[in-house]
Amino acid sequence: MKSKFSISGNIVDVVYERIFKGTIEVCNGKIISVKEEEVAEDRYIIPGLIDAHIHVESSMLIPSEFARLAVVHGTVATVSDPHEIANILGIDGVRFMIENGNKVPFKFYFGASSCVPATPFETAGASLGAEEVETLLQMNEIKYLSEMMNFPGVLSKDKEVMAKLEIAKKYGKPIDGHAPGLRGKDAQKYINAGISTDHECFTIEEALDKIRYGMIVQIREGSAAKNFETLIPLFKKYPDRIMFCSDDKHPNDLKEGHINLVVKRAIDKGYDPIKLLKACTYNPVVHYKLDVGLLQTGDLADFIIADNLKDFNIIATYINGEKVAENGTSLLKSIKEATPNNFNAEPVNEKDIAVKAGGEYIKVQKAVDGQLITKKLIMKAKVENGLAVSDVENDILKIVVLNRYQKAKPAVGFANNFGFKRGAIASAIAHDSHNIIAIGTNDADIVKAINLLVETKGGISLADNNREMVLPLPVAGIMSNKDGYLIADKYAQMDRAAKQLGSGLNAPYMTLSFMALLVIPELKLSDKGLFDGIKFKFTSLFGH
Repeated sequence: MKSKFSISGNIVDVVYERIFKGTIEVCNGKIISVKEEEVAEDRYIIPGLIDAHIHVESSMLIPSEFARLAVVHGTVATVSDPHEIANILGIDGVRFMIENGNKVPFKFYFGASSCVPATPFETAGASLGAEEVETLLQMNEIKYLSEMMNFPGVLSKDKEVMAKLEIAKKYGKPIDGHAPGLRGKDAQKYINAGISTDHECFTIEEALDKIRYGMIVQIREGSAAKNFETLIPLFKKYPDRIMFCSDDKHPNDLKEGHINLVVKRAIDKGYDPIKLLKACTYNPVVHYKLDVGLLQTGDLADFIIADNLKDFNIIATYINGEKVAENGTSLLKSIKEATPNNFNAEPVNEKDIAVKAGGEYIKVQKAVDGQLITKKLIMKAKVENGLAVSDVENDILKIVVLNRYQKAKPAVGFANNFGFKRGAIASAIAHDSHNIIAIGTNDADIVKAINLLVETKGGISLADNNREMVLPLPVAGIMSNKDGYLIADKYAQMDRAAKQLGSGLNAPYMTLSFMALLVIPELKLSDKGLFDGIKFKFTSLFGH
């Protein structure tokens, strides 16, 4: 039985949009009374914060470790799409996330991943058809159908896609969207299929279209994709149609802050603190039907203590009446966990990634800092001894994707805007199928970086002549079961080392991980070849 206690201060009531002095009494994890009265305490008692859309796997931490870092920043719950591990381990991967998350007092709400694999144009480790999706949606732990990335399939009424949407409706569970750039009648058609949210808006015009047709826009501010500055003006007119999310959060960034930082930035811009807090508490609770308390009598005691609504420093976090963080220190203990994986790649050599020149010009992926989209460039190939090679002077670097599930020939392309002057980096985090992806200035270092990951069966790596660095991620090749704070520090070290190679990108590893994400335009590289995200088909490397 949990102890009975009371706490006093300025109570932020997001349900009725008011702040009042008072005392909250808690017993056995629930709020048994909320009394409005004069109290001496000047602190603020606020419902716990919720990330409305995140892939926990992108923190490189298993759920229990993610929770240890997140609670320090006032996060009590996440709406989590286990899409990454589902692509690797299928339903068993989703069950792993649920079971591990249940070992800590944190509220993970997982979805049934709707697009595994995301496309037929890449190799994944598993497939979730309509039958598997229904198995997941029947589970009480599964709260929604995760982001429907196959928006062309929705628009064309693809049989498999429509079956998954109907199953979600059958069980009364909301459907998350993923339709970057979709506007007008196409956006309306997509929304009318029953899809209720989107976190992929990258212009305010696109977001307005989706809101007008009834959608909730999740303003994303993650490690790679940052849409806050563009989209926050929506909040003035549509606060009830907004949620906040991170989508992808690298461990070093999670160590520094979470949804609390987004709230503080918006407060600094002059937006109403109560409405902002409502967007990251009440709005997701109501939409996803979450068992998270909102400081009402009878609610679960999920709340945070902040010093004020300007500096917004989190003093303590409570979940189900249990104090889980205090003064910047997590009170959650690490959980010993297994390391399930699916990794069968074999070492490569320089001959495997050689590209025979097939023309004067090549199609190049241009990375866009802070976005998941890429641009398609036509650039002159640098040719040596009949082979197309990295052109460091013009920032055209060789990029390689290697199938991690079975022995196969690597796919090779070229990318721009990474800015490396020497060396190479590689990652087994490569959305969405998580094959090995690498980029570098020379073939020797690219091969070294790839083979480091083949040896460790996952993680991220760096090679620079005789220097080699690797961060092993043994859980599905994309997460660690070690102390999250240690992983955050090690990742920060890897990130600094990558930038020392010459990259000016905010998050080189995160940006690299999205260079294989075929469902985001314009040009991407899968393990099967170069892919045109506009025409949605493979394209040749050489030519216009």
